[in-house]
Amino acid sequence: MSSSDSTSKASEAARRERRRSNSLLLALLVGFLIFGAAAGALLYALRPETLRIAVGPPESNDKKVIEAMADAFANESRTVRLKPVITEGAVEALATLRAGKAELAVGRADLEMPSDAQTIAVVRKNFVVLWSPSGLAGKGPKKKRAPKIKEVADLAGHRVGVIGRTAANASLLHVILSASGVEPDKVAITHFGTEDVEPMARDMTVDAFMAVGPLDSKITADAIAATARTRGEPKFLAIETSEAIALKHPRYESEEIPPSVFNADPAWPDDKVETVSVSHLIVARKSLSETTAAAFFRQLFAVRQAIARQVPGAVHITKPDTDKDTELPVHRGAAAVIDGNERTFLDKYGDYFWFGLLLLSAIGSAGAWLRRYLNRDEREENTSHRKRILAMIATARTAESNQDLLALQREADKIIGETLECYDDGAMEQEELAAFALVLELLSHAIAERRAALQRGILEPVRAATAQSLTPRG
Repeated sequence: MSSSDSTSKASEAARRERRRSNSLLLALLVGFLIFGAAAGALLYALRPETLRIAVGPPESNDKKVIEAMADAFANESRTVRLKPVITEGAVEALATLRAGKAELAVGRADLEMPSDAQTIAVVRKNFVVLWSPSGLAGKGPKKKRAPKIKEVADLAGHRVGVIGRTAANASLLHVILSASGVEPDKVAITHFGTEDVEPMARDMTVDAFMAVGPLDSKITADAIAATARTRGEPKFLAIETSEAIALKHPRYESEEIPPSVFNADPAWPDDKVETVSVSHLIVARKSLSETTAAAFFRQLFAVRQAIARQVPGAVHITKPDTDKDTELPVHRGAAAVIDGNERTFLDKYGDYFWFGLLLLSAIGSAGAWLRRYLNRDEREENTSHRKRILAMIATARTAESNQDLLALQREADKIIGETLECYDDGAMEQEELAAFALVLELLSHAIAERRAALQRGILEPVRAATAQSLTPRG
């Protein structure tokens, strides 16, 4: 074997090894790309989302409820986490939401809300309780004294002690007075902290009292009991214009206080009392995604009982009413869960699937381009093989012997083997293989035709000699 043949075989072996290495590298690269895209999409879809929720004041029951909610979410939830942001009060909590420093906030519906605020859930309903003392009976036979304030209209010219220092309670009292035909300026208001119930009860300048809270509020019950001990039996004042208030101010609702809710014996109140309520809400801005709001809403009501075991006030958490026309609409994410028309998995993530298909298509196209780029030497070699076979066709048609044709056939067999290896390695496309097969067929026809021609050229002299030998001599 000549040194040139050895060099040619070594070069061909090196090219084959390079093709295999390139194919393996390409397969690994495409595999890593697909795995990375799938892993990234999975992590994105399953990652827990942390929502900041503003609540205040620091010692309030609301803060305790939200902290218990955050603990329950961390223990049982894989979708949403909560991070409480403690503020000085509900007004500051809503301001935090408005500034974009929180995704959720807890606040009363009659406070100044962000313009795009929407309801996620109702933390509790706060009922307005108005009462006046009847006065202590004098010595001798016990007699019930008639209270000097029997209805809301009698509050004109008197002072009302309001439990809670928030200005929202005073604003609510002004709404009640105006709806009842009393000029708010004619009623004096004194605010008392929730810890100042006993001093309020002993303050003789206060003629009536107002509390705003849940019906099972200990603060309200203690205040009524304290005023009863100091000032006599409470007379509960009905807000007879509650329905009109609810119509004019959608943030309020018309409600009734049931009998004996504050005390059983004696019954406080002794009959149902018409009043108004204002809800304490968890609100979000409209921009909060529907999926996130729906996930939070589902998780909240899934762990509500667990929260109530830690903080009894959490039992008041309820779903907002999507049928009522309220000043604050229900967020579309929560409304979808409540109404049972939440979007399906495909509705939510169909766009991601299409994007994934487009991404995979792009990766496939990039892989095909890269494969062609890495195999550019092999494609050039395949092109030279086709040109070589075309040249062999012309050589076959002028071959002088069968040995020359056999040499061409052996060279063609070698080229066929190399070409098939390139095809198996992915260096050739189907169209290129078809073009190669076409020129190969032309070579086969040329060799067959030339072999037949050479065969005829050998037999003709033999036939002539045979015929001459058989001709009789004269």
